[in-house]
Amino acid sequence: MSGIGTPPEPEATAAETEVVTAAASDQPTAGERIERAVGSVISGKHEEIRTVLTVLLAEGHMLLEDVPGVGKTQLARAFAAAIGGTVRRIQCTPDLLPSDITGMSMLDQRTGELRFQPGPVFANIVIADEINRASPKTQAALLECMAEGQVTVDGITHILPKPFLVVATQNPIDMEGTYALPEAQRDRFMARLELGYPDEDAEHAMVSARETAQPLDAVRAVTTEEQFQSEIDQARAVRAHELVERYAVRLARATRAHPDVRLGASPRATLQLVRAAKAHAHLLGRDWLSPDDVKALAVHVLPHHLVMHDPHARYEDATAVVAQALAKTVAPVMR
Repeated sequence: MSGIGTPPEPEATAAETEVVTAAASDQPTAGERIERAVGSVISGKHEEIRTVLTVLLAEGHMLLEDVPGVGKTQLARAFAAAIGGTVRRIQCTPDLLPSDITGMSMLDQRTGELRFQPGPVFANIVIADEINRASPKTQAALLECMAEGQVTVDGITHILPKPFLVVATQNPIDMEGTYALPEAQRDRFMARLELGYPDEDAEHAMVSARETAQPLDAVRAVTTEEQFQSEIDQARAVRAHELVERYAVRLARATRAHPDVRLGASPRATLQLVRAAKAHAHLLGRDWLSPDDVKALAVHVLPHHLVMHDPHARYEDATAVVAQALAKTVAPVMR
């Protein structure tokens, strides 16, 4: 009929709006997609996978210290595949040179000019296997890469790709012919982690899955580098109240006052703790920092920064110092 328009659509009720919002929130986040993809390769290690993802979002570096064959290299490769990034592996040996990591300038026979040949450090995820087998000079070549995200060769600076994560492994047994990481090198790592042996069910699942196929081959990128960089930016933007920041500072200072500790957590360790806690909060869907985020990351971030008076002290001793600091330091109550 002329002159009669189409009746307007009825407005959504509050209940219908809640249903739509809930349905949208059911969509997995980029972090959840990455965790699932990596979990399809590394069985039964949800907490460990979450910790590595936290460090990656916080733009830090990871030190994995564990026995051979527990999946350290597979873990790093799975993360690279899940974020659609590149991965390079460096097998550290005593004869490895700094230029074998960073790259070198080579003479171009056609033009007669020097041309920079990038080394394996030019990747999103760099695996430095058995880093303590490399000489101190070669270990130091990673310092600028890890701290500045760049390489300088012959006075020319080359920017490394983003995201950029160094995953270094150490073997706690068979320590002959190794060079212990100096404090300055350990301080560059945001977190230290042990994967440990899988439980019986997880190990059986691994055996069954790999009888006819390699799970790593099935991992596809679940996000782009640009999308993942956006996740990094959001994690960095998480709001931190002054009381929570001071809580992290007091934890670090508590390790310096412990009688068994010669060198406590450095100010860099405090910064790394706050950055990692922000990434943890982001993964939980919050844009604000909680003291619980700091607590959750302290046991992974602080212990390897400590230097004990006893030269034979184990990593567990440093972890116990951090646990005591957590127990004695009162966390702020956020309202």
